[in-house]
Amino acid sequence: MVVSRCAAALLLIVLAGCGRDQAAGPENVEVSSGAEQVAVRPTQYCLNGDGQRYSNTPPIIEVSPDSPITLKVPASVAEHGWSVQVFDEKLEEPIGEVAVPQGKDVFAEINTSDVVPPAFYLVVVENKGGACGEFSGAWPVGFLRAGGDLSGTPSGTAAPAG
Repeated sequence: MVVSRCAAALLLIVLAGCGRDQAAGPENVEVSSGAEQVAVRPTQYCLNGDGQRYSNTPPIIEVSPDSPITLKVPASVAEHGWSVQVFDEKLEEPIGEVAVPQGKDVFAEINTSDVVPPAFYLVVVENKGGACGEFSGAWPVGFLRAGGDLSGTPSGTAAPAG
């Protein structure tokens, strides 16, 4: 009986070590503005060399005017490079894009009044290339200032612009 328990424990230890080099799933992007802090899941991501799409709804943060927005990406995204794309309230029309220097994991150079419409989306987009070629990771998050409306369902959550 003792031998079989030891064998079972050894088997669990060996199995726990398998696959440690591979990511278990996509990492989140951390977004904060004012007192709000949200973990944003990707709508698409390159996982182990395969482009994956996810059907999740981007979070929406209610914000005050002129509040700083901070975006923090995983180290792997910072190493590869990334940008912040700005979209309208339906996540359909691109409004602008800001490139973030490669290797930088935090971007805090935008505030809630930098975008003209009171309701908008920011999409963190990992640079193309790497194991998935032209496929890149995308993490959308909505922002709503007083007078804005994000009540519609975003239609463009699957792919970043451009």
